[in-house]
Amino acid sequence: MRLLVVEDEIKVARFIERGLREEGFIVETAADGESGLQKARGGSFDLVILDVMLPERDGFSVLRELRAAGLPARVLMLTARDGVGDRVYGLDLGADDYLVKPFAFAELLARVRALLRRGVAEEPALLRAADLQVDMRARRVTRGGQLVVLSAKEFGVLAHLLRRAGNVVTRAELAEQVWEDLPNTPSNVIEVTVYHLREKVDRGFSPALIQTVRGAGYLLQES
Repeated sequence: MRLLVVEDEIKVARFIERGLREEGFIVETAADGESGLQKARGGSFDLVILDVMLPERDGFSVLRELRAAGLPARVLMLTARDGVGDRVYGLDLGADDYLVKPFAFAELLARVRALLRRGVAEEPALLRAADLQVDMRARRVTRGGQLVVLSAKEFGVLAHLLRRAGNVVTRAELAEQVWEDLPNTPSNVIEVTVYHLREKVDRGFSPALIQTVRGAGYLLQES
């Protein structure tokens, strides 16, 4: 499970990050609302722990943007203000839960686990880009109406690129999402998989969908 912690108090952020990592979660952090919003938009997070009082952009503003963008991650709001009005406002904006500071880590962890048990919004059964279609339930891929046969890893890479269409996906992210974050996954294994995937879904078709962004990773977009 991948979690994003958006918290400007360094000690609090480190306390949460360390505790969650010890529980086996993959954790990223952001120290202000704007960078937190960009990370949330650019990553596949299962849950966002979001402080209300943040520099650059407050937590309510970040939450509003996340929900407007349709991002399905669960959101746990943190606040030093325990007024009912604040909690109601956050919940109405789309927060899934609220935790008032100061808090015990055990309670935070319990709330995180409870939210993750709910899962995230159901993924669309059909992912598309141009004339490429991926049926996630049947694990069936077609391009221009032609059946494309992929290996399990090729399918995993393609599905992840489609979920993140329009965003650069790093090799580290693919290793984490497709190879289950195996620490010794060689970069050339990922490159070879992407090469074979391109041969199957792009060669002979237009437009070419999968692009290499030099020094960064891969990008799937229609133009």
